[in-house]
Amino acid sequence: MRRPSLPFDLHDSEGSAWMPTASGIEGTAPAGTDLFVDPSGVSGVAAETLLNAHTLLGTPPAGDFTLSARVTPDFRATFDAGVLLAWVDDTTWAKLCFERSPAGASMVVSVVTKGVSDDANGFVVNAPDARLRIARVGNLLAFHAHDGEGWSFVRAFTLPGVADALTVGFEVQSPTGEGCRVAFDEIVFERRTVADLRSGD
Repeated sequence: MRRPSLPFDLHDSEGSAWMPTASGIEGTAPAGTDLFVDPSGVSGVAAETLLNAHTLLGTPPAGDFTLSARVTPDFRATFDAGVLLAWVDDTTWAKLCFERSPAGASMVVSVVTKGVSDDANGFVVNAPDARLRIARVGNLLAFHAHDGEGWSFVRAFTLPGVADALTVGFEVQSPTGEGCRVAFDEIVFERRTVADLRSGD
């Protein structure tokens, strides 16, 4: 798939359901889909590795960039989410999610996986959509979410292969529910360097 706002092709994961829309992309996650490697291995939503979420990924041009989108999930169940995904391989990836929490709140959540996954809540969004952004600066990645006034810092980190083996794009998941449809629009890719990762500028 090719979208006018992106300078690279997007490739869907096997069996996934994605379609272009007039304003962006729409993906539908079946029941029981997620990207998560439980660090305990014995408890939680994913007591073992779950890498069956539906993805749509492409290889960005070399150098620094930002990729942002407005994410609008049809929330129905806990951990339903629309995601911006940074992917190297099955053991090395990170996701910035607009996700339904166990308390029923709509939250910005991030997960970084290096063999096993961590899991960190960001903040509640009192709206049906959220604008999310991935930035690459050298060998660093940064996640930001728009708070209505500017980009709010979520986290900065690195992954092996960030500079030369990274693909980026979109993911949809519904690990505890019966499925989740997510719209991604206002998709913007910029070849630029975020000078201040904390402020997002």
